[in-house]
Amino acid sequence: MTERIAEEMKGQMTERITGQKPGQMKRVNALRAHPLYQKYYRELEELEKDRIFCRHQMPHLLDVARIAWILNLERGLGFDREVVYAAAVLHDIGKALQYTEKIPHEKAGEEIAAQILGDLPEELAFSEEEKQMILRAIAGHRRWREDMELLESLLYESDKRSRQCFACPAESECDWSPEKKNLEIDI
Repeated sequence: MTERIAEEMKGQMTERITGQKPGQMKRVNALRAHPLYQKYYRELEELEKDRIFCRHQMPHLLDVARIAWILNLERGLGFDREVVYAAAVLHDIGKALQYTEKIPHEKAGEEIAAQILGDLPEELAFSEEEKQMILRAIAGHRRWREDMELLESLLYESDKRSRQCFACPAESECDWSPEKKNLEIDI
């Protein structure tokens, strides 16, 4: 009983100090509501509607965000929750252009994300440092490199770990190598 009361008080304090309820992410929701985000998200949804393999819509994006947040906490990396979620929610936004224009989605995504991040009103804006971290993470999330920055490697790892190959009905038809497939539950 006292734990519940303490949690309620903590939540009330958080709301008074930040103006947000616990768990609320105004900046991430502003990204998702941006007209450019909506445009490319809907295009991707349409392009992947009959896809039997992994899709790149909100369930995947939130899986990546939650895995990244767990790893951030477990490893004591100290990233702000909205920075982690912003990188995850934006990381595949260029996928429609990969399908339609043959532009690698990490490159297209970095450009689209830069515009969205730059359009946020001042009260919801990420700092310049946060924007650069998010954009580098999006640009580098597809291929492992030794010199990756922390958020970049966190997004890369979380993206790969998010795939539920062990439960996918199309797993046998997938061209991913067995080493890349997630064939056991992890995180």
